[in-house]
Amino acid sequence: MESLARGGTRWKRFAVVMVPSVAATAAIGVALSQGALAASFSVSGQQFKVAAERLDGTGFVQYGAVDSTKAGKKPVAVVGFDEAKIRGMCQSVVVPVPAFGDMTMQLTAGGEGAPKVEAKKLYIDADDMNANATFNNIDIGVAVDETTKGPGPHKGDKFESGSFSQQAESATFTDVKQRAWATTAGTFKLSGLKMSVKKGKNECY
Repeated sequence: MESLARGGTRWKRFAVVMVPSVAATAAIGVALSQGALAASFSVSGQQFKVAAERLDGTGFVQYGAVDSTKAGKKPVAVVGFDEAKIRGMCQSVVVPVPAFGDMTMQLTAGGEGAPKVEAKKLYIDADDMNANATFNNIDIGVAVDETTKGPGPHKGDKFESGSFSQQAESATFTDVKQRAWATTAGTFKLSGLKMSVKKGKNECY
């Protein structure tokens, strides 16, 4: 496969993002069996955890991909939304610091009393998630390069012809817990943003 140079912002290890990867294991398994994963996307190799009380999004799409990390290639489920609104978002990353131990950076936004977090053209590469999900007008098994309801492949993405994907006009997720490798977004509005850096592990879940 050709190497992938994905357009848009390449977030650093402290990137702030939240979009759940629904049915990731099934989607990746089908894509791998068909030999139709998207081309590689290079990331830092630092995973982060994200939790949210609720996400409401329109234009949902999901497809299999492979991210290149320092530890090697990682199969992921890329999830995209045309627009998403998130309530009670928390994102954390643990970074080992030589001679000092683990340090955790935690970011929260869209909490009680604050407007929801808003994002447009949002994509995330994840390999694990738990949530309650409701889809409206969902199509499973469509070709990624023929997506119509979601935002479609990110600008610069290259795919094997007929690569597996799924899409829906809208989706709602609650009690979200997710582990991700990377994300890109067109715009990201974080209301009520708070940040803390603490010694030890202080993850969102």
